[in-house]
Amino acid sequence: MRSFAVGYERVCRVILLVFVINCAMVVHTLMGAVVVGLFPAVGAAFATYRTWLLDDDDSWTARRTWVTFHAAWKQELASANRFGWAQAAVGVFLAWDYYLANWNLLGGVVGVGVSGLLLAINVGYVVWALVSWAVRAHVEAPLGTLLRLSAATVLGRPRCTVSLVVLLGIVVWAWTRWPGVLVAFGPSMTVGVVAVAVYSFAALPGIHVRVLRRPRAAAA
Repeated sequence: MRSFAVGYERVCRVILLVFVINCAMVVHTLMGAVVVGLFPAVGAAFATYRTWLLDDDDSWTARRTWVTFHAAWKQELASANRFGWAQAAVGVFLAWDYYLANWNLLGGVVGVGVSGLLLAINVGYVVWALVSWAVRAHVEAPLGTLLRLSAATVLGRPRCTVSLVVLLGIVVWAWTRWPGVLVAFGPSMTVGVVAVAVYSFAALPGIHVRVLRRPRAAAA
């Protein structure tokens, strides 16, 4: 019974963590007038999840989560904006190409083939972009190294990529089935599942995460 209580408490603390990070992302994005605050909030969320996953202490409070996030957000103001807006520009270009491919005059096998190829490229780019934020939060390296390591993670670690896609699918399913989940946990859920997949299965240097850690017994 005590083990059940400890496990239940841990689940509640995880839910609280995801909720607080989601609130912090919204508040800090608005603090930066969206344009300046959005990508630092994304980077801070990844940094906060990484810190929590590598911490042996499961009993994070809401205050500790918020303080950790805020400190990371301030550090990310310049670098995360450069990183994020460059990715966004490439993403818009790829999305626009896909849009054009679906509204051009090509038909038959050629049209379907071009559209399918561009769809695959767009999906692959989104997965790579999400992974790159998790890698960036963990590895201090030049931009080129980060991008290559992210690509190697997506292509060379199938367990990581498959688990990430499956978890993202579950998140989207939960959002469509229970809209309140989207409101309460929103982008924090996305960042959380990406962090769990990458830090559990990508075999990054210095990462030894046990996501389903056994709850520690209460002190006698």
